[in-house]
Amino acid sequence: MPASPRWLLAAALLLGSLPALAQTPAPPVPAGSPPVPRAWKTGEEAAAIERRIDALLAQMTLEEKVGQLNLWGRGDEFRMEWVEEGRTGAVMNFVTPSEIRAIQLRAARSRLRIPAIIALDAINGFATYMPQPLGQAATFNPRLVELASYWSAREARAVGINWTFAPMIDMTRDARWGRVMEGAGEDVHLASILAAARTVGYHRGGLATSAKHYIGYGEAEGGRDYNSVWIPVSKLWDYHMPPFQASLAAGAFTVMTSLSAMNGIASTADRHLVAEVLKGQLGFRGFVVSDFESVKELIAHGQAADGPDAVRRAFGAGIDMDMMAGLYDAHLAQLVRSGAISEAAVNESVRRVLRVKLHMGLFEEAPYDPALAQRDLGTAEAREASLEIAREAVILLKNDNAILPLKPAVRSVAVIGSLATHQEDWQYTENAGLPRVISPRLTDQLQTLLGSGVGVSAAAGFATHCSLAAGDTAGAVATARAADVAVVMLGEDCEQYGEGTSRAHLDLPAHQQALLDAVIATGKPVVVIMHTSRPFVLTRFIDRVAAVIQAFHLGTEGRTAIAEVLTGRTNPSGKLPMTFPRATGQVPIYYDRLPTGRPRVKNFRYETGYLDESMEPLFPFGFGLSFSRFTFDQLTLSSPTVPRSGTVAGSVRLTNAAGPAGQEVVQVYVRQRVGQRSRPVRQLKHFEKVAVAAGASQTVTFRIPVQALGYHDDAGRYVVEPGEYDIFVGGDSNATLAARVTVTE
Repeated sequence: MPASPRWLLAAALLLGSLPALAQTPAPPVPAGSPPVPRAWKTGEEAAAIERRIDALLAQMTLEEKVGQLNLWGRGDEFRMEWVEEGRTGAVMNFVTPSEIRAIQLRAARSRLRIPAIIALDAINGFATYMPQPLGQAATFNPRLVELASYWSAREARAVGINWTFAPMIDMTRDARWGRVMEGAGEDVHLASILAAARTVGYHRGGLATSAKHYIGYGEAEGGRDYNSVWIPVSKLWDYHMPPFQASLAAGAFTVMTSLSAMNGIASTADRHLVAEVLKGQLGFRGFVVSDFESVKELIAHGQAADGPDAVRRAFGAGIDMDMMAGLYDAHLAQLVRSGAISEAAVNESVRRVLRVKLHMGLFEEAPYDPALAQRDLGTAEAREASLEIAREAVILLKNDNAILPLKPAVRSVAVIGSLATHQEDWQYTENAGLPRVISPRLTDQLQTLLGSGVGVSAAAGFATHCSLAAGDTAGAVATARAADVAVVMLGEDCEQYGEGTSRAHLDLPAHQQALLDAVIATGKPVVVIMHTSRPFVLTRFIDRVAAVIQAFHLGTEGRTAIAEVLTGRTNPSGKLPMTFPRATGQVPIYYDRLPTGRPRVKNFRYETGYLDESMEPLFPFGFGLSFSRFTFDQLTLSSPTVPRSGTVAGSVRLTNAAGPAGQEVVQVYVRQRVGQRSRPVRQLKHFEKVAVAAGASQTVTFRIPVQALGYHDDAGRYVVEPGEYDIFVGGDSNATLAARVTVTE
C-alpha cells in the first residue's frame, strides 16, 4: 500500500472518513525544473530556526522590524528602494521575471539580507489555467484538486513567485456571492478535504499558502460582497472552521483575515478569533496577513477613529502583516515609541514572519533564474493536467433521449455563442513578455473530434466574446436552423465573476435568454452549455432543451473537455458542489438544512414552503449524470451498534447497469434521528469516486468514525451523542438506500 498523501493525513485528523481514491499517491514531479516543495521543518531544524530568529531580532532596528510587517504591491506608490531599505517584508502583484529578480537583488543588498516574500493570487493557474476551484470541487477527486494546485504553483514559481493568496476556503450556500468560484461549494466535508489537498498541492509546487478568508466571509448577508455576517458559535465551529483546521493541519504557512465583520466585529480587529483561537487554541505558528487595505477599512467599519487607532486595533488583534494599507509603515514605530504598543509584541509578529521565510528556505534559496519562465510555462505536461482535471469537472445535468453523445446520424452541428467561438488568453502573461497559452475554441475541438464528414458551423450571436450584449441574433438562428443539432454556450465571462460581482438575479441575462429562446423555436434539438462561475437558475429553459452541461470555467483545456463529452470520448463524471435553485428567491438553498416542526408533506398552507414555488431545488447537491446508468444495492453495516469510540463501517454494491465504462461518486450521508438540538436532515460524511467497467459491479466500503458525527454546542464544546443514526448511500444528496446504526455509550 503506497504512503497516503499529506492532505489525506491532514484531513483525517478532522474528518475521519476519506475517499478511497485519495490513497493514490501524489503524481510524480515531471522532469525539467522540479520546484523545491515548501514544508514546515521539525525537530532540531525547527529549533535552530528559532535560534536564528533570536539572533536576527537582536540585530534589527525598530524600523527594520516594522518593515518586515509591511506588504506592498506593484503600483504607482511602490518604490524598489524600499526593499533595500528594509521597509517591506513582502511584495505582491509582480509577474515580470526581470522585476522579480530586481526585488531579490535589492533584498540581498539590504543591511541584514532578509529576503522578501513575493506574492500573487495564483488561484487556479498562471499561464496554463486549471478549472476554477468550484470546477475542481465538481470532480469530487482530491487527487486532481491537488494536481491543479501543484501546476498553478509550479508555473507561478517559474517566474519567481513564492507565496500565493490561496486556498480560498470560505464556506457559502449563497450563489449570489461572486466569490463562490474560488471555493469548494456548500458542503463542509468536501470543502475540508479539498482545502487540505489544495494546500499540499501548492506546497509541492513550490509556493507557500495563505488560507483565506478568516473567517465567515462567505456568509455575507444578501450575497453582497463585503457585507456583514452573523454566525452563532455552533455554526462557526461546525461549518466555517473545519476547512481552516484542515488547511492548517496540511501545513498552511499564513492565514489571511476577511474583509467583512462578523457579529459586529471586523475580522481584522477580532482579537478573540485571531489571537486567542487561531494562534492560541489552534496553535497556528505562521503569520496572519490582513486582506487588501482591511486595516484602513476599520475606520469605515466604525471600529477605529483614524490611522493610528486602526493600527492599535489590528495589531492588538493579532494581525502580523498589513497588506497595502500602509498604516503599519506610517504609525507602528511611533506607537511603540509612545508605549501604546510594546516592542515585545512587535518582536513576536516579526518572529512569525521570519519563521515563515526560514521554513520556506528563502535565505538559502538559489537566485531566481528568469530563463525558467520561458522554459516552464505552458508546457505539454501542464496542459495535459488541465485537460485531465477538466474532463472530470464537466457536469451533465440533463440528457433527454440520450442525445449525448452525438450520434453518427448527426451530420451537422451548429455551435452558437461567443463563449464557444472565442479563444481565451490569460491575464498574467499578457503584458509580461512571457509565453502565452491560448485556449482552443469549442468549434475547432468539436470539428476535430467529429471529423470532416460532419459539418460544424458557428455563430457568435453576441456583440463581443464577453456575451454582454446581443449581436447577430438572426444569423445565429439561421445557423441553428440549418443544422441537425444546436449547441448553445451561455453564461458569464470577463468581469462578471469573482470578487465584487454579486448578483441579485441568477437567471440568464435577458439578451442571452432571448437568443436561446429563438434557437429553441427552430425546433432543432438544443444542447445548452452553461459556462458560469456559480449556480444559475435554469428553470426558464430546462424543460425545452434536450441536454444541459454545467461547466464551472474549466480552464485552458475546458473546451477540449466539453467537446470530448459531446462526442463521447469522455464519459462525464462531475457532480454539483452546490445546490441549483429553481428560483433566486430560494437562495440560500442547501441540502444539509435543519428540520422544521412543520415540514412540507401535504402542500398545506401552514407547512414550510412558498406560495409560488416548490421548496425543492432544481438539482440537488452531488447530482450529475453519466452516459452509464449506475445502481446501488446491498447496503450492509458491519454492526447495528457502535460505541462512541468506534467506527461505523459498511459496504454497498455499485453496478454499471447500462452504458460504457464510467465513474460514479459513491456518497454516504448521515442523520442523527434524535438529539439535544436539531441536527441537519443529512450530512455528507464519506465520498469515493469509483471507476466501473460496463456491466460490472464493485463493492465499495466505507468507514466513518463516530467522533465525526458530533456537533459543537453554543459554548463551542464538541458533543457526540448516543442514539440512532440513519445512513444513506447513493449518487447525490437525495440518496434513498438506507440503513440504521445505534451509537452506544
